[in-house]
This record gives sequence, structure tokens and C-alpha cells, in this order.
Amino acid sequence: MNKAHARTLALEALPDPVGRNPAEVAVDDNWWAKVRDLYDLTDDVVMLDNGYWGSMARPVQEAFQHGTALVNRDNAWFGRRTFPALFEQARVQLAQTLGVDSDEIALTRGATEAMQILISGYRNLQPGDMVLYADTDYPSMITAMEWLQARRGVAVQRIELPEPFDHDSIMETYRSALEQHPRTRLVLLTQVSHRHGLLLPVAEISALARAAGAGVVLDAAHGIGQVDTPLRDLDVDFIGINLHKWIGAPVGAGAVYIRRGRLDDIDPYMGEAETGHIDSRVHTGTVNFATFLALPVALALHERIGVANKRARLLRLRNQWLDALRDDPRIQLLASADPRLSSAIAAFRLRGRYDMDANMATAERMLQQSGVFVVAREGLASGACIRVTPGIFSTPAQMQALVEAIKGVAG
Repeated sequence: MNKAHARTLALEALPDPVGRNPAEVAVDDNWWAKVRDLYDLTDDVVMLDNGYWGSMARPVQEAFQHGTALVNRDNAWFGRRTFPALFEQARVQLAQTLGVDSDEIALTRGATEAMQILISGYRNLQPGDMVLYADTDYPSMITAMEWLQARRGVAVQRIELPEPFDHDSIMETYRSALEQHPRTRLVLLTQVSHRHGLLLPVAEISALARAAGAGVVLDAAHGIGQVDTPLRDLDVDFIGINLHKWIGAPVGAGAVYIRRGRLDDIDPYMGEAETGHIDSRVHTGTVNFATFLALPVALALHERIGVANKRARLLRLRNQWLDALRDDPRIQLLASADPRLSSAIAAFRLRGRYDMDANMATAERMLQQSGVFVVAREGLASGACIRVTPGIFSTPAQMQALVEAIKGVAG
């Protein structure tokens, strides 16, 4: 039996959930135990920082290791003669998974690289225009937006999204900002905030921006792979995508999406020749060959599980710990009960503890006292918080351990 066939059998050993309602699949702990069995996971801690990157399932890891050995053995012969066609196949398979055309996708090393390409290369800015971002956005993307002030002569406006989260107040915040700043020509949106998991109503905000004459660049690093909204339904022309978080590819995989017909709005990368192809907007140098050789296996597992099933399960795990603590006056939850605004990620802080040092200390106490690993995040207008991120392999027992750990540090 060859290695590729063995990996196929490993994926097929997971019962196919096709035809089952995601709500039904979400509560089937036996089925998710079979998903968990595909992963080699640490027992040293209760791992609830799965937003950093997603562990590779064993078939993906084996494909990555096999690819590493192959590349090391065949060297430039493989890289120059065999790899280009396999790289293109990975692109085509990703486009199929996302429901877009392959000429709208270019592979990158991650969402940060993709977003920096889109923000720095956005052509439709003139001196005196304004660009807009929010406190929920990712630091590297914020830095890129602020960089436009020196490079393009634009003004930069930061807005603060309301807490607690409410659909109408979020929409009103963007509507008001666009009205107050009529020269806004570019808006940064983050589909799922890495800080506290807010899931933005992207398509609705994008429609507001378009009506106001502004373009949108979307950071979908935490959305693709766990949120079941089809990519085209986001109604955004420029998107940065991560594949080593919720898709479960090896670290170092991402993509940039530019809707067909909008390529001319992004500069070729640092003087690259204009070819009329999306690849002229990306130049990553030599990629990690094995990462992209393993990507099709990660995509196959992702599709086997089903993104709607992933979302339903992750929301069940999220809601388990939030519901258990919602009425505890010692704890402030940074999460909405509205499923339209909810993702796998959520956050909390102990009442009155807003600075980063206090939240880092709380996270460390949870680790030392209970073996629960979570991470503090800063940057929100309201203050620092502690982020909790289950994965599709997390268990209800681990979420209960989280609840007890938080109660244990709440005093």
C-alpha cells in the first residue's frame, strides 16, 4: 500500500456526515471523537489557544513529512520540473473548495502576507483621501493601513466597535463613520476578530462602504474554514486568507483573493511585470514545497468534515463555557449571544481588570492551577482580555475544565 492510498483510507475511516443536519452532528460526541482520533494532541495542557494555528491531522502531517523527504531527495529537479504542476493543482483545489475561479486565487505564506499585498498595492487612493480601520482588526493589518499615510498621503481613521456586541450598533458605527468621513476610500474589515471572536456582518458593511464610494479589503484569516458563509456571499473584492488555522494545512499556507475584473485595482508586486494574472501581485520567493504538497489532503479532510458541521460544533463548545459563566458577576464575557456575530473564538476578563499585565497574570494562574492554556490579547478600546479558542478536536470535558479554571481565578 503506498502512502497516498494510506492517507485516503485514513480520511475515509471517518464516517461521512453528508445528509445529516449540522445541529445533529454538533452534538454527536462519538463522531467528533473519531475526528479527534485523526490528531496527535498534547496531554500536557488543556489546549484552548487553537487560534494561533490549527494542528495538522495525521494524514496531513504524513503528507507534509513525505513531501519534505521527497523535496530533500530530488532537490532542484523536483522544484523546477515537478512542483509547478502540483502547486497549480493545489490552487485549483483551493478555488473549488472556496467556490471561486482559480484565476482569482494566488497562494501565499499566510493571511498577513496576503493582506499586506492588498493594502499596500491598493491603487484607488489619492492624497487627502481617508482609510478606515477598527480596534478589532489585527495589528499587522492596522500597521499596513497606517503605513498608507506616509506612502499615499491619506488620512487614517480608527473607529471603536461597541461592547457588548449588537448587530444594529455595529452597523450604525460603520454607517456613522462613513457619513462623518466622506473621503473614506478604503475600509479594512476583519471577518472574525482574533481578539474576541466578533463575526462581522461583512456583506452588509461592504454594501455601506460601496455606496459611500469606498473599497473594502477583508481579513478572513479566522473566518475561512470555520464560518460557513460562501466566499462570494461576503460580497468583497479583495480578501486575505489563512490556510494553516481553520483549514488545518501546515504552517506557512495562505491565499489572496481578487475578484475577477478587479485585478487592475492592485499594483503588481514591487515592480513585477504586468501580466494580467493574479500571480503578478504575489512574489513569495521560494515557498515551503511540502506545505503546498500537503494542502490538498487538508482540503480533503476539511470537506469530509464539512464547514457547516465545523461551525455548529465549534459554536456548541463555545456556548458551553459562555453559558456556564454568563450570570457570574465576577466575570465579564466579551461575546455576543447572537449567532450572527459568533465564532469559535470568545474572550473574557475578570471584572475591573483591563490592563494587559493583569490578564496575562490571570492566564498564567489558570495554567498553573488548572492546566488550562489560554492567551491574553490587547488592543481593544475597552482593554485587554483573555482569548479562548477551542478546536474541532476539543471536547465538552475540556470546556468544563475551562469553566472551573476561570471560577478558580475569579476569587
